[in-house]
Amino acid sequence: MIDWDNVRYFLAAAREGSVRGAAQRLGVNHSTVLRRIAQLEDHLGAQMFEKLPSGYRVTAVGAEVLELAEQMEASSRQLETRVFGRDQSVSGLLRVTLPPPLAGHLLMPDFADFIRLHPDIEMEILPSGELANLTNREADVAIRVVYNREDLPLNLHGHKGPELYGGFYISRGRLAEWQKGGPDPRWIAVSGTGVPAWTREGEVRTTGTPFRTTDFDAQLAAVRHGIGMTAMPCFVGDADPLLERVPGTGLYLYGPVWLLTQGETRKTKRVRLFTEFVSHRLAAYAPLFAGAYK
Repeated sequence: MIDWDNVRYFLAAAREGSVRGAAQRLGVNHSTVLRRIAQLEDHLGAQMFEKLPSGYRVTAVGAEVLELAEQMEASSRQLETRVFGRDQSVSGLLRVTLPPPLAGHLLMPDFADFIRLHPDIEMEILPSGELANLTNREADVAIRVVYNREDLPLNLHGHKGPELYGGFYISRGRLAEWQKGGPDPRWIAVSGTGVPAWTREGEVRTTGTPFRTTDFDAQLAAVRHGIGMTAMPCFVGDADPLLERVPGTGLYLYGPVWLLTQGETRKTKRVRLFTEFVSHRLAAYAPLFAGAYK
């Protein structure tokens, strides 16, 4: 009988095109991937890969095995999600993925209220801006801000919440300095984004020499400490006593907040309880999301 774990390693190497990529994807050592693939090849009596300068390429036999392995993987996931969907206990693990600003600056008190109501539910919070693969059970619930519903996979079930707006913020001290004729502030860019064109001309402008970070909390700290101006959700910027909206700027729409589940998992009681609870809390935050409190 084929060891499914060996097949998993083969699939990862085939998809990544390298042993290194497969190891990173699976969170294991390079040697573990090689050993698992060798075990599968020994069991089947065939070579799965050609080693090329550019990476690993499946052989003709490997391509046939890949097709069958993907069918095995799909069947395994279907079995898992169906069993999970029939679990109606108000206990067990619940994995929720959401953007770091929502996790750290808004919804954590609501999560605390939820686990006080349901102390036997074990929660795992995955702060991420990426849409975790709910089909692969990387998460059970995803909270995402998505401008266009058509950008979401068709297999996801979504509850559309309030629209989230952002604004442009600067520290009160830096704003006062700027208004008194001090130097133009820097633009604080996130995740490698450039300086917006509108900040290079007119009354609202920056130096054109950005300050970059990939972390939201670092972005917030940078603007608080007077490095410059930046864009961020209104529910963060408006609530911070050290910040002001940049005069002469308006709001912009990020998109609606979606509460997303997938397939059979949405039928479990703990998932249903959580989505119902959070959807009501999100609705209550509509004015804050819209920047109505500034």
